Amino acid sequence: MPTRTGYKPGVPCWVDLSSTDLGTSVAFYEGLFGWRAEFDPHPDSGGYGRFRQGGKLVAGIGPTFGEDVPSAWNTYIATGDAESVAERVKEAGGRVAVGPVQVFDEGTMAVFQDPAGATFMVWQPGRHYGAQLVDEPVAYCWNELDCRDVVEAKAFYPAVFGWGSRSATGATGVEYTEWLADGRPVAGMTAIGDRFPAEVQARWLVFFAVSDCDVVAALAEDRGGRILQRPEDLPAGRYAIIADPLGAVFAAITLKPTH
Repeated sequence: MPTRTGYKPGVPCWVDLSSTDLGTSVAFYEGLFGWRAEFDPHPDSGGYGRFRQGGKLVAGIGPTFGEDVPSAWNTYIATGDAESVAERVKEAGGRVAVGPVQVFDEGTMAVFQDPAGATFMVWQPGRHYGAQLVDEPVAYCWNELDCRDVVEAKAFYPAVFGWGSRSATGATGVEYTEWLADGRPVAGMTAIGDRFPAEVQARWLVFFAVSDCDVVAALAEDRGGRILQRPEDLPAGRYAIIADPLGAVFAAITLKPTH
């Protein structure tokens, strides 16, 4: 269902980019994906903007939360009660980094870290419910937790969101888990192993659907990005992991028709 008008609690609903240089980021993603950026003129918006594809909202962009904070893509998970999620995060051993904070009449957001330090957000919708377009080029299509302690994550996220989990087919020799909400897969998890550099810490990785992964990877390099994982085939499709010119990491994937 590429066009969305809302999200159930526990389902990833929005992604945004925290950037150390908004101009550089906008130029890169408009050139890479053909998005168009628009920024909120409200003086209290903090420089937050949104990307559109074909007139539909696909992602957000704003400054990083501090001077020493690197650029990064963020995953937001829908909730009907951000305050109760914050309590469950603390009870399960995570950390509340920001909020919950009401954002005008748009909704309420909060920023958390799981016990391994992976950052994730929640969004309690008001006027803004999340992405209007998903699962097709060039919108986000998947969110994946890359972590070193799968057992710890399998205790934390079900306690916070009520997710179930099941084993799935990933890259050869790599343990892969699907997170389930109401029995349906809504996100994934993979164990960080030898295929990741030692400096890679636990993180939520955003996947964007593209028509041709190889073309997008080459274009990203031409526009100043770095290819962290060269295009390769997975059961779900052909994917690459890319760092933009400011170091924000994301994945691009050409999905197979059945995914």
